[in-house]
Amino acid sequence: MPGSANNRQAQREQMMLLEPLPRVVAKMAVPSVISFLITAIYNLADTFFVSGLGESATAAVSVNASLDQIIMMAGSMLAVGAASYVSRLLGARSKEKADQVLSTAFFLAFTFGLAVAVLGTVFMRPMVRLLGATDTCEQYAVEYATYVLMVAPFMATTFVMNQCLRAEGSPIRSMLGMGFGGILNCFLDPIFIFGMDLGVAGASMATAISKLVSFSILIFPYMSRRSALCLSPRCFRFDRDIIVQIVTIGSSSMFRSGLAVISAIVLNNIAGSISDAVLAGIGVSNKIMMFPFGIILGFGTGFQPVAGFNWGAKRYDRVLEGYRFAARTAIIGAVAMGLFLAAFAQPMIGLFAKAGHTGEMREIGALCIRLQCLALPVHGWVAVVNMFCAGLGNAKGALLLSTSRQGTCFLPIVYPMSRLWGANGAAAVQAVADVLTLILAVPLIRRVLRQVREAGRCEEGGG
Repeated sequence: MPGSANNRQAQREQMMLLEPLPRVVAKMAVPSVISFLITAIYNLADTFFVSGLGESATAAVSVNASLDQIIMMAGSMLAVGAASYVSRLLGARSKEKADQVLSTAFFLAFTFGLAVAVLGTVFMRPMVRLLGATDTCEQYAVEYATYVLMVAPFMATTFVMNQCLRAEGSPIRSMLGMGFGGILNCFLDPIFIFGMDLGVAGASMATAISKLVSFSILIFPYMSRRSALCLSPRCFRFDRDIIVQIVTIGSSSMFRSGLAVISAIVLNNIAGSISDAVLAGIGVSNKIMMFPFGIILGFGTGFQPVAGFNWGAKRYDRVLEGYRFAARTAIIGAVAMGLFLAAFAQPMIGLFAKAGHTGEMREIGALCIRLQCLALPVHGWVAVVNMFCAGLGNAKGALLLSTSRQGTCFLPIVYPMSRLWGANGAAAVQAVADVLTLILAVPLIRRVLRQVREAGRCEEGGG
């Protein structure tokens, strides 16, 4: 068993350090992209099937998207921070420390997820009202939140295992874990919602079961010792170095998730004050946009460990080459996806506007999609810069960009735009915020690239 683990590590090193970078990034990114796409599909599946129950039920599912973000906060900081540190440790051939990082992040994530589950259950109705539920959709929101909260600890630890499997060079295992659960959810939704006549609660039960299945698949490689890393309570270390490394890099993801929750709550409350149709339209459009966002995020997630591994191995030439390839690919792909989605925005929204839905939902939803498509190339490039900073351990840069899209560039404009242009202003906020992130990303990437080049020159001089 140790020999096979060493062989796998040697194969990963050869792939990361010697194979052409476009091929390496593609190997790492494609499973991640597929995983994110399947996640987007089963998030959208709930909305699609629930939309048959009316606008208020559709609005309730949109409101509970913020609950997913809250649970993500419990695991994403640990997941992203651990994955960045693990990839650098493996590049530096420090496997024992990498095992400790994984195990520490896993058990802390479970604890945080458990806290969210308990607090959310105790304060259920105040929570859904805070998330943006209106009088007409509050009960639906409670029904949906109930079962999702039950599996919050497993969802939080799933993020850690998912990210760390990618960091060790096993993106296909990560994809299988996330993907199978997502496909299962698509089958369970109509059975539970309509076949068993459980309504919105059925959608929540289907999601909860699917999350548990994903958790079981992702933990299997660790339990069966088929992973390069070891997950065990014995490896848990509440060690200062581990905690600092995880938190400094992972805090960018936590703040991003936290600001996403705040922004979603603010936007939900603004949209809900106009009508359930506007709340449902913006919510559905944001879920549709999860497809291009998922592709971009999956691509960036695949690129991040490549950058981190080569940085740890002091292959600065490959770090720069990898960034140039990733940035170019993200921009070109975003342009293509934006053109396609903008052209078919109206019919896509129409899929979720069933009998009883108003024309306002279609109009606002289509406008929201088209405006975000215009800003998609900017979002794609900034996402790569963000992952580049995280992969290199640049905590400040990763934090700056991860909190910009739905924080520093979003919150200052959401109220003025909504006040000036009403529903149209609310639909346009995210697109405008995406463009504003350029103000932060351009000077940051110049500074980071300069640092990489200087590190390369120092390495050559030392050699």
